[in-house]
Amino acid sequence: MTGGAPGTTAHRRRDARRNRELLVEAAREVFREQGLAAALDVVARRAGVGNATLYRHFPRRADLVDAAFRDQLSDTMTAGEEARTATDAWAGLTGYLEVVFTVLATDRGTNDLMTTSLEGVAALEAVHAHNHRTVDELLRRGQTQGSVRSDVVVEDVLFALAALGRAVPALTAAATFDAWRRPLALFLAGLRPPSPALTLPAPALTPAQLTGTLAGL
Repeated sequence: MTGGAPGTTAHRRRDARRNRELLVEAAREVFREQGLAAALDVVARRAGVGNATLYRHFPRRADLVDAAFRDQLSDTMTAGEEARTATDAWAGLTGYLEVVFTVLATDRGTNDLMTTSLEGVAALEAVHAHNHRTVDELLRRGQTQGSVRSDVVVEDVLFALAALGRAVPALTAAATFDAWRRPLALFLAGLRPPSPALTLPAPALTPAQLTGTLAGL
């Protein structure tokens, strides 16, 4: 006969599930503190397991990142869904960005995910698409309602938000936790209908240009 006793097999499965849970919890902590470039052996040590166990559960860094941040990114999508239901599009947009930037200021791992590019993270691909739809819908409705200038496109906004969001960790470290509120408020003021009228220089980014720019950050 081959294989272990049923009780032994069940015990191994429980151990494997527990090790996976420990790794995901440790990854959340380490990535939140140090960003996505943190060494994976630090994650393994904090989880109390060996590197071989980590790579057995998560062969690629992207696999571990996906498991660690899936819930956080899901919360961001929920905030976007709520923002879309706002009668006042401007209030929906500003409220949504407040939620997003609060997360960017408190979690370096999520900041890395939301403001740069990492291939192979399924949850990230979903949240980027959802974020694009949320901002685009609120911008268009805001333009119809007269609260957003008519010549702004979603690529303008996503590029500026990514650049500002990327600076948030350094900003909060050098100043205060909510120091990001001032530059975000200045940016949002620029989305308002201009008075007197102001023509924006240079054409807007295309979707492909935005993707290429973010990948190069």
